[in-house]
Amino acid sequence: MISTDTNHQQETIAAQATGGGEAAIAVIRVSGPLVPGLVSAIYHSPPPPPRKFARGKYRNVRGEVLDDTLHCRFPAPRSYTGEDVLEISCHGNPLIARSILRDLSARGCRLAEPGEFTRRAFLNGRMDLSQAEAVIDIIRARGDRALQVARHQLQGGLGKRVKEFIHELLEILAGLEAYIDFPEEDLPVEDPEGPVKRIQRLDTAVARLIKTARYGALLREGARVLIIGAPNAGKSSLLNRLAGHDRVLVSNQPGTTRDAVEERIPVGDHCIRIMDTAGLRSHGDQLETMGMRKTLEYAEEADFFLLLLDATLPHPALPVSLPGLLTPDNTLVVHNKIDLLPNQTVQPWGSDFKQISLSALTGEGLDDLEAAMNDLIEATNPVAAEEFVVIGARHAEALETASVSLEESHSLLLNHEPTELAVSHLRTALHHFGEITGQVDNEAMLDRLFANFCIGK
Repeated sequence: MISTDTNHQQETIAAQATGGGEAAIAVIRVSGPLVPGLVSAIYHSPPPPPRKFARGKYRNVRGEVLDDTLHCRFPAPRSYTGEDVLEISCHGNPLIARSILRDLSARGCRLAEPGEFTRRAFLNGRMDLSQAEAVIDIIRARGDRALQVARHQLQGGLGKRVKEFIHELLEILAGLEAYIDFPEEDLPVEDPEGPVKRIQRLDTAVARLIKTARYGALLREGARVLIIGAPNAGKSSLLNRLAGHDRVLVSNQPGTTRDAVEERIPVGDHCIRIMDTAGLRSHGDQLETMGMRKTLEYAEEADFFLLLLDATLPHPALPVSLPGLLTPDNTLVVHNKIDLLPNQTVQPWGSDFKQISLSALTGEGLDDLEAAMNDLIEATNPVAAEEFVVIGARHAEALETASVSLEESHSLLLNHEPTELAVSHLRTALHHFGEITGQVDNEAMLDRLFANFCIGK
């Protein structure tokens, strides 16, 4: 397991676990060896039974009442951190929360560092590292599907799967190393096909998990959706309609959008980062030309496209570099202004592309667009909804590196190279699997990971 400073762990830490600003209540979390004595010292009464709330006057070290609060204690090891934990619910005035934290400091507590509560939970064996990372993913999830995947990871889904990989790899290693370490012993005749096939099956399972990484990134960061089309096709109007407010100025004058405007909006089970861009046409002034150039640059980085067409006009010509980026898997063709068409019949653009007809002005067809966008994102998930999804970039990198090592060892054994070389690559794969669950000695990695957490978590 990961080494840590024992003295640092023995300190009692405190922090506000709820957000800053005014609220109905604020929750102060305390964890460490001072907790059992704090309850009696603060409330001048015996501690309540474990995991039961009690009401009392919070008195500071001078005996002054700071607030009328509820408090609950969670004895070790059945607590979030695995240590003795106290949670205090006070009124949500920031002045009250700060005064309680100052008093806790006067009583010997130290203000917690970002992510320190969850870090202690990991170090005390309350969760593996993938579960610890799921905590921040749950806090930051912006869509129902992202929340569902993060919750599954917090329950240990990904960690359990990786531990299965580790168990299988250890069995393969044990068999191979037995022939290396005890060549003269009465062991069964070595079957090179056995480990070769097992490594191949393991690598196939790892590769299946790696394929979910792109979908996981879309959940974590939000899918980047670029609205493209000719000037006055209604791109800004569509963004405003999707956002539910006037995010972008709208004008009948073509070429008014110069800089890209981004907005995060919920679409079905997902959150997307939708971007309005400069209209694309063959001419324009210097500033508009610069905006069109930026549009093409953004197109190189986009995950999905909404090709917006004015249904009342012939289809415009697109820049030469753009059609190559548009595929049926990443693009929806949106025919706008159908409220101006007598029979609402449109001319399809491309035979294989999903076609949506709507009016950004009236909102007609908007539900169809949002449903199609949700389906487009969900189609990037290569596994069934109930299976594991790699939501973290760190997990994906570790799995990819482990897969390379598995492929190297497979190739060496297949070509009858020295078994010692194959074993070396398998141990490298084992190390990278361990990075996901936290079964490696890497303090620096932990420092970087938990620095992204908020105070009090």
